[in-house]
Amino acid sequence: AEHHDHDDHDGHDHDAHGHQEVAHGEPTHADEHDHDHRPGTLDAHLWLLPANALIIAERMAADLAATDPANAQRYQANSTAFAQRIEALDARLKQRFTRVQNKPFFVFHEAYDYFEAAYGLRHAGVFSVGGEAQPGARHVAAMRQRLQQAGPSCVFSEPPTRPRLADTLTAGLPVKMAELDVLGVGLPVDVHGYERLVENLGNTLAECLESL
Repeated sequence: AEHHDHDDHDGHDHDAHGHQEVAHGEPTHADEHDHDHRPGTLDAHLWLLPANALIIAERMAADLAATDPANAQRYQANSTAFAQRIEALDARLKQRFTRVQNKPFFVFHEAYDYFEAAYGLRHAGVFSVGGEAQPGARHVAAMRQRLQQAGPSCVFSEPPTRPRLADTLTAGLPVKMAELDVLGVGLPVDVHGYERLVENLGNTLAECLESL
């Protein structure tokens, strides 16, 4: 059985991501007008870029191997298996998303820049006013106007609760609603957890966009 999906960083190199530094900061395609993060701050959702996950796994495996040399080969083998699965999934998602890259979608949380950068996507807007504040009528009207201008589109919320604002924004519009679970709330914690997280995100996004 796999102990965990990690690798010995010094003994294994992944040409797929081609670098050894985790990408962080703001991906260059982010729309500043729709961004909830302050300029220059770290986008904490860096695990949504599969190349970052491979680098993190390598470094974790290297640390584990140094701490527990008796099991170093196991860490390396598990990390190699992890990398192969993620690289294959990444390739499948890239191929699938080429067909929907221009389809409009909106989110309620600025969390997807890394995922979007990986697959050539770009959200059309973020329906967020920050904190716990409720948007005023003028702001809601402006957001509805953006949806109307976009035409058929997808709006993604996150579990466990769907924002009450969602129904107000989308009423009577050609919009489809779906949930994106960026934290894997509904997933078991096991060796395939990260793989399922990325696959579920990709499938949910693609299925909605393909249906437009």
